[in-house]
Amino acid sequence: MAANKEYYEEFSRHLIEDEKPSAYFLKKEEEGIFKERYPLTLLGKLKDTKQSPVHHPEGNVWIHTMQVIDNAALLRDQSDEPEVFMWAALLHDIGKPSTTRVRRGKITAYDHDLAGEKLSWDFLHEFALEESFIIKVSKMVRWHMQVLMVIKDLPYANIKKMVREVPPYEIALLAMCDRLGRGGFSAEILENEKNNIKRFLEKCIPYIK
Repeated sequence: MAANKEYYEEFSRHLIEDEKPSAYFLKKEEEGIFKERYPLTLLGKLKDTKQSPVHHPEGNVWIHTMQVIDNAALLRDQSDEPEVFMWAALLHDIGKPSTTRVRRGKITAYDHDLAGEKLSWDFLHEFALEESFIIKVSKMVRWHMQVLMVIKDLPYANIKKMVREVPPYEIALLAMCDRLGRGGFSAEILENEKNNIKRFLEKCIPYIK
């Protein structure tokens, strides 16, 4: 496991320091490292995973992830734990390759957040990291869809459990990056997304001790 530590350190450096981390990861993708060995192959699968063109006009999961980490780089200084935040941005959709299906002509990835929790844990565990860090990242991946679920009052919303495992503000930051990683937004849509984040955080307040 420790043999992979060099990748973790290099990835972390670019996630934390680069203005646009995607430039580094796109270069590495061209070099083929994400096809070499596990767990890097979990990232390689993102490029082969299609998304609904209605919800993701930007393209496949890899393209989306690159946009998300660039947006996350703009907000990482607002995070209390930038390294956790940036790794969660990189791995947030790692569960999509195993959950993506075509149902009635539509591309879906139900429960990719749940699958992603385990896969992100598996991914980071290969680098022989501290357990506390791995748990924090995997829980961010697990709950990254909660803003949408809470705002739409979906049955999968579970604020009470979420606030026990992750800081709501960190999830709000990640969710904003996720939304912005879907192509261009008008000023009106961007303002609407900010309002959704505000509503989400307001709904979380009663559950925060």
